[in-house]
Amino acid sequence: MEVLDWVVLATTLIGIVLYGVYKTQGSKNVEDYIRGGNSSKWWTVGLSVMATQASAITFLSTTGQGFYSGMGFVQFYFGLPIAMVIICLVFIPIYHRLKVYTAYEYLEGRFDLKTRSLAAILFLIQRSLAAGITIYAPAIILSAVLGWDLTTLNIVIGVIVILYTVSGGTKAVSVTQKQQMAIIFIGMFIAFFLILSYLPEEVTFTDALSIAGAREKMNLLDFSFDLSNRYTVWTGVLGGTFLMLSYFGTDQSQVQRYLSGKNVREMRLGLIFNGLLKIPMQFFILLVGIMVFVFYQFNSTPANFNPVATEAVYNSEYAEEYKEIEKKLAYNLRYRKSAAFNLVEDPAKDVYEKDGETYSWLAKFDKEDKELRDQAKILIAKANPDVETNDKDYVFIHFILNNLPNGLIGLLLAVILSAAMSSTASELNALGATTSIDLYKRNNQGKDDTHYVKATKGFTLLWGILAIIVACTASLFENLIELVNIIGSIFYGNILGIFLLAFFFKYVKGNAVFISALITQVIITTTYLCIHFGIIEFPYLWLNAIGSALVIGIAFILQAATPQKPEHNVQGAL
Repeated sequence: MEVLDWVVLATTLIGIVLYGVYKTQGSKNVEDYIRGGNSSKWWTVGLSVMATQASAITFLSTTGQGFYSGMGFVQFYFGLPIAMVIICLVFIPIYHRLKVYTAYEYLEGRFDLKTRSLAAILFLIQRSLAAGITIYAPAIILSAVLGWDLTTLNIVIGVIVILYTVSGGTKAVSVTQKQQMAIIFIGMFIAFFLILSYLPEEVTFTDALSIAGAREKMNLLDFSFDLSNRYTVWTGVLGGTFLMLSYFGTDQSQVQRYLSGKNVREMRLGLIFNGLLKIPMQFFILLVGIMVFVFYQFNSTPANFNPVATEAVYNSEYAEEYKEIEKKLAYNLRYRKSAAFNLVEDPAKDVYEKDGETYSWLAKFDKEDKELRDQAKILIAKANPDVETNDKDYVFIHFILNNLPNGLIGLLLAVILSAAMSSTASELNALGATTSIDLYKRNNQGKDDTHYVKATKGFTLLWGILAIIVACTASLFENLIELVNIIGSIFYGNILGIFLLAFFFKYVKGNAVFISALITQVIITTTYLCIHFGIIEFPYLWLNAIGSALVIGIAFILQAATPQKPEHNVQGAL
């Protein structure tokens, strides 16, 4: 990075933080600090909801997902519009009518205190883990850029976010997210058009899509029922709907965003805005990753995009073997490049026959490239078993650092860090509010507003520190964006089931729901561990639907086995 990049990066990030602190000074009451004074317009609500979900992980991992796996991941979001409509019709009117600060307040009126507390605690567990990952993701970037220690970077990034989140609360998060989203959109569009400009002159955008299509990167829809396939239309529409319903309807990091709206209309318009724009946004980000893939059909790449992995093997006894793989990759690039040009000139030139079957030359050389990279990963693991060999999340940052002009490198880093700040700020804000309102205030009544604002700030600070600790111990696993969604899927179905029981089934009471939720959480957690360790093959997205069905089914069984008592306190039930 050059001086100009540092100036662009620093000016952008410092400007956003100072603006957020300046615009939100003096929040003296809980209404202002947690619900932002209910003053947000629909576009602020919509952008804030989008910015909360669009973390740095989105731009690191989704581009990497597009590079390696193509467009199929967008199916994950097919349930989003359905979820937005249901939340607008059911969730928002109830939350607004009861004037709740958190989603979990409603559960005490409908069931009892222990059910409210359990739902709040489940949220706190999963969201604190996710907050740590959203800090860890940008730390990877700066680690690659500066060569700094990951732990130091996790602390620095976490502290920056804590400062303005604690200072201004919900309003600080909302006002800064508008600027952050503007920077994100500008930066990603610039990156996209730059990638296209870097392709050979004879390769048009249509040609680039053809090259990607030849490698099955443009396969958008998968209607199969293969349980080993994580992303299909069915997992997206069914599993994705349950995940999105729980995330946007019961996760306080999102609920708090639209509860800041001026009225029901503004809240609904904000969510519909998010529902209409989110899928095209994810499609575009995946397309950026696919265009990076096309770019590297004509340009050399490292054997592994993780620079730490490369350094580890270079400093080991396997260095010569690794360098030999790099030579083979460079040799293979000549053939891949030639095959790509042939495909652009005449698709028939990309076809050859063998044993009566038709094959693609580009696919053949791309397969050889993958095999060489897999060999490189084996050597890296031998050189240092602790180094991450999975390099999906390093693809986009490698492209940025090695191909963009000065100034734009700083802007693209600002894009990714802005996304990290916006998402992490929302999560810490929600963690602090939930702890303060659902656990602390509920059990410590009678204090004035100033006391509860200070308590919320204190809890936000503590959760920020915990998120930094989680970030310092995080691992890439398979892919950061998948890791966050996996964490959510373990908890979200259960929480959503509790809310569905509250909204639609007056028959079921608090004790049955509480016990059912505990049993369900044990079952879902055990099921995921079986998936993770390869005991069973099952798409993790289905855990959301299964969790909801289990908690509802078990609660009905328990309620049926419980002697009926006179109905009381069913506030807010439909």
